[in-house]
Amino acid sequence: MTTLQDKVPAGLDRKEAEVYRHLDPARLPKHIAIIMDGNGRWAKRRHLPRVAGHRAGVTAVRSTVETAARVGIHALTLYAFSEENWKKRPKSEVDFLMRLLSRYLKAEVPTLNKNNIRLEYIGRQHELPDDVQERMAWARQSTAQNTGTVLTLALNYSARSELVDAFRSMVNAASQNGGLEHLRIDEDTVGRHLYTCHLPDPDLVVRTSGEMRLSNFLLWQLAYAEIYVTPTLWPDFRGVHLLEAIAEYQKRERRYGGLNHGDSRAHAEPTKVTK
Repeated sequence: MTTLQDKVPAGLDRKEAEVYRHLDPARLPKHIAIIMDGNGRWAKRRHLPRVAGHRAGVTAVRSTVETAARVGIHALTLYAFSEENWKKRPKSEVDFLMRLLSRYLKAEVPTLNKNNIRLEYIGRQHELPDDVQERMAWARQSTAQNTGTVLTLALNYSARSELVDAFRSMVNAASQNGGLEHLRIDEDTVGRHLYTCHLPDPDLVVRTSGEMRLSNFLLWQLAYAEIYVTPTLWPDFRGVHLLEAIAEYQKRERRYGGLNHGDSRAHAEPTKVTK
């Protein structure tokens, strides 16, 4: 006889297992995107430098990624470093983030492989320091054979820049295939030229720290994603919080602009008027 305990994936801690028991494994989101926010505020509340918040955020990444892999999420995309961060943050903070990224990749590849996680990236990677690009390429290659969760790090990423790059790519492809007069632009064509062409659009986007904005993240891909906002600051976020977001996601009915089941029946079967 199957029990509730039997359905809990191996590796979940007690709190995660408790939340997971109330989930429907058949209705897990295929792709979850997370806007990781609140590192600076986490550090400020503890009277620590901002970099302490970024360092603490690595633990949140590890917990969240491992839990996503254990429950069978197909794709997880983390907004790690925006193009605006690159341009507007102090150089000392940017340099620290680059060193932290390199250390994270070196340290986490064994864990990614243990959990069958494949690593990918989106964003203008060519603008990052050469040594960081080399470490990124090494980590991607080291996990390339894994067949489980696809972990995508958005680095030096901007949704508007992604769209600009997609349009440039479309024009370039057309110029090499009969000329611009043969260029046809529709949603499928745009999708094939986005950074995320290898992924389904996210079903769920999670925003930490209570902020109510998308911050130039996956603007095309999030058109019909469910949005979940938590006041939890990113360094305090753990796998159990991810499962709580999924629980909220499963309470919602996704209509993609259509009618829900009840509205559909009411529309198809008008109420009869009795004289």
